[in-house]
Amino acid sequence: MWLQQRLKGFPGLLSSSWARRLLIGLLLFLIFYWYLGAERRWSFLGGSSVPGGAAGECLQTEIHMWKSIVERGEGIYKSPEEPLDTPFVTGNGHILIDIDSNRLWVASSTQPGSAPVHQTEHAPRIGVHLMGERAEARATMLRFRKGAVLSVRCASPAAVQSPRDCVSIREEFIAHRSRPNVFLQRIHINNPSDRPAPVEISASSPAPKSRFSSSTDMVGDGEVELSSGTVQVENNQVVMVVVVTRKLKSRFQVPAKSEYSDNILSVVWTSEPIESSKLEGTFSKLRDGAKKEMEELVRVDVNDLVQDHQQAWNDLFFSGVEMRKITDSHTPSGRTVNNTLYYILSSSMAPLLDRRLSGEERARLESSLNYADHCFSGHATMHAENLWPERVSSTAQILQLVTLWTLTLQKRGCKVLVAAGAHGAMQGMVLSFGGLQFTENHLQFQADPDVLHNSYALRGIHYNRDLINLAVLLDGEGKPFLHVSVRQQETPVKLYACEAGCLNEPVELTSEVKGHTFPVMVTQPITPLLYISTDLRHLQDLRHTLHLKAILAHEEHMANRYPGLPFLFWFSVASLITLFHLFLFKLIYNEYCGPGAKPLFRSKVSSKREDDHFSSLDVS
Repeated sequence: MWLQQRLKGFPGLLSSSWARRLLIGLLLFLIFYWYLGAERRWSFLGGSSVPGGAAGECLQTEIHMWKSIVERGEGIYKSPEEPLDTPFVTGNGHILIDIDSNRLWVASSTQPGSAPVHQTEHAPRIGVHLMGERAEARATMLRFRKGAVLSVRCASPAAVQSPRDCVSIREEFIAHRSRPNVFLQRIHINNPSDRPAPVEISASSPAPKSRFSSSTDMVGDGEVELSSGTVQVENNQVVMVVVVTRKLKSRFQVPAKSEYSDNILSVVWTSEPIESSKLEGTFSKLRDGAKKEMEELVRVDVNDLVQDHQQAWNDLFFSGVEMRKITDSHTPSGRTVNNTLYYILSSSMAPLLDRRLSGEERARLESSLNYADHCFSGHATMHAENLWPERVSSTAQILQLVTLWTLTLQKRGCKVLVAAGAHGAMQGMVLSFGGLQFTENHLQFQADPDVLHNSYALRGIHYNRDLINLAVLLDGEGKPFLHVSVRQQETPVKLYACEAGCLNEPVELTSEVKGHTFPVMVTQPITPLLYISTDLRHLQDLRHTLHLKAILAHEEHMANRYPGLPFLFWFSVASLITLFHLFLFKLIYNEYCGPGAKPLFRSKVSSKREDDHFSSLDVS
């Protein structure tokens, strides 16, 4: 009853002009407040526009360049505002480090094609923390071309409100590409505040029942931490692991308005699978080898180590796949492709980078890399979602993916590329993506004509010491065409190419910047869309051996392949529409023109007579 009385009085309340103004103002404020959005609302009410307060704002300033790197397809990152459930790892085929879980994975074999599939209980990442209670925000990035994981943390005391007074800790984690036993953690601390920043550096202690133990040792004049343990493998055998890590001061201070940089070097030596009875002798051998390598590393400039590592990764990613325009949901994105390439390369050894490799063995591997006969046989893997997964959420899934790729390449004629390690894996994956195959006399592009509505480029395809770039592009009308360019090496070799059917005279490929274009022709029966060879006569003779029924332009092929609905369907629809209108016309005709039909128009006189008639009936 009380509520009903109040509701009855509500219209009277609105009759007041000040009440109406107040209500209109409140509605306008709510609309404006909703329009601002969550982050702007907080800023409008006097808070920070970035979650995390001063530390969050400092973090956004530190990582503002990362977005452009991601847009170029050269990395991925996660932050409090943009979480990402994917492993951030660095590896070289011998070791693999999962930065988030702080776990070391090792390989039990030095043969190319084997991966670091054994997880150890050793924690390779050294903890760097600011002492005291502080608000902290963190972001992590995976840089493909640097083969590194970058970490940025911003910390501020609770009393600090300005992001300019936050202390930032930048770390870079590197499993060295050309030195398979080396793991490097770089540290840079920036303290712009007016007070010193106390820092604590600590390593994770082994669990009570851990297979690993640690002790302190000396290498030269420096102190190192020596960790050792075993990993159980099949046949009741174990893999012995010894890690030597350079020690830093456990506690120190970074003065106000200053910076601090240092590097933590680790050397990881592993054994082949051995019996438990051989542990003692194996441990001594691995310990001495790791300490000796650490002595050599201490004398090397760390910047040179990093430069060699980054150059090796840049050389690997000179080849690759670039996604330009995707028009369906089945084709992997550029991020998915680059993630997969990085994960496979991080888990693959690189024998071509081994300084101990003999000249004869190096020449053999390079020869197989330059012409991998019969690789890649079969259809293209572009739409194989298990080979190019959109989501990888753990290191174990990475290693399963490596196993699947290795098996696929070996079964599709690419064993020589698998034996070439990371460089061969990159070539095999690029060849497989587009359906490129080496035969005895030529390289052929046998992509499915029905999927050429996507635009992509295959970079750095090795062919007799030359590097070929092949792209599927779309013109202004959406019609696909092929673009080929060549990067010739010191000793130029003539290359020739012709489109499907090779009816036209083969074109000599040169190193011109503009490259060469070829139309997409589709033959019946289906044959490769492009042939590339060093033998001009071979391509000229090829046209006589294909025995084709027809050669169509791509748009003609698609029109024949998808001609639309049959004529009978459209004839049936037109007939039904015609019959419906005839039936409707008949109903209207019978209503107004048939026997007993009512007149369509009535005169005023007849209308008046009818009205008078009905009026007299009402009176009576």
